[in-house]
Amino acid sequence: MPARSILIRDIPEDVRSWLVMECDQRRLTQQEFLLSILQSARDEQPSLFDMPPANDLPADGMPFGFIDLFAGIGGLRLGLEAAGGHCLFSSEWDRYSQKTYKSWFGEVPHGDITKIPPADIPDHDVLAAGFPCQPFSIAGVSKKNSLGRAHGFKDAAQGNLFFNLATIIELKRPPAIMLENVKNLKSHDRGQTWKVIQSTLEALDYRIFSQVIDARHWVPQHRERIFIVGFDRRVFGDNPPFTFPEFPGGEPPTLRPILEKKVDGRYTLSDHLWNYLQEYAERHRAAGNGFGYGLVNLDGTTRTLSARYYKDGSEILIPQRRRNPRRLTPREAARLMGFPDRLKIVVSDTQAYKQFGNAVVPPVAEAVARQLVRVLGWYLKEIRGGCLVKNGVSAIGRG
Repeated sequence: MPARSILIRDIPEDVRSWLVMECDQRRLTQQEFLLSILQSARDEQPSLFDMPPANDLPADGMPFGFIDLFAGIGGLRLGLEAAGGHCLFSSEWDRYSQKTYKSWFGEVPHGDITKIPPADIPDHDVLAAGFPCQPFSIAGVSKKNSLGRAHGFKDAAQGNLFFNLATIIELKRPPAIMLENVKNLKSHDRGQTWKVIQSTLEALDYRIFSQVIDARHWVPQHRERIFIVGFDRRVFGDNPPFTFPEFPGGEPPTLRPILEKKVDGRYTLSDHLWNYLQEYAERHRAAGNGFGYGLVNLDGTTRTLSARYYKDGSEILIPQRRRNPRRLTPREAARLMGFPDRLKIVVSDTQAYKQFGNAVVPPVAEAVARQLVRVLGWYLKEIRGGCLVKNGVSAIGRG
């Protein structure tokens, strides 16, 4: 089988002069001389092309580059960075979330992802995205039905953002993807929404893994979210050795340790609001419904923190002696989601509640990311024989 030709353009003048001189001295053509150099580089031990041995990989992970799309306030980013990742690009359109993101990570995310040409997005090893969940959530579907609006992929304003994400995946071909969404994603529209998402990713030649994970094993909150992890079949084959993380050992965390010692009185419910919530809950109990406020057990876990928490705090109320219950403070909401205290809250209480209610739990994101990184390390060890990283992006899937 004939060898493929190699054309080298724009050789620097000093290199060209050296090449001519060496060919003259050795009485070789330029092609013969270049072939001899390549053969020597290949055959010498260690070879010029050898990569560092696999045991040089960090014990707790490996360097890799990722992009953070529909970033929110960076819950996925914190998890991926903890697993050894370096963020190369971020996108988030909400200006209040951008303010928080800049405070925490030192950069303002790019805006509307639909306005950014995929070619302008840097190459990366992992595409991470908490793509908009409202069109697929139970609450979002109920709201849109009541307004007579379409939902799921029929919602052109939000649902179709998944297809924008698929276009980026198709054009940039990241070796791995890590997505997060609401638990209801799989059951929405009698499973049709999930069928379209899964078939779209598989048609792009990705091996897809998915699992609903309850964050209560990492934080004192019952919060079920679906994580979708995919690997490029062209790189990893049909059976990459991925498994979702096991739950942390020991007793699940409880609410009491994350509560602040001194809390401003403004977080205590007024008599009017507290009476209203009790009457509202009683009406629904009488009708056989389960709606009502959530007065929590301090030695247990809470309900799911939602983006509407700023309205009345009814899903998570903290009991107080001889006083009405109170809302969580924004700092307590941050802790309930697993965000460390070192990250300052730089927006209003209303915006903070919205941001934390929409966020990804960083410790869960980290646990999933570490399992993903194990597959990257497996590839470099078993297939490539080492690790090669340049400008924050590894050599995975790039020749």
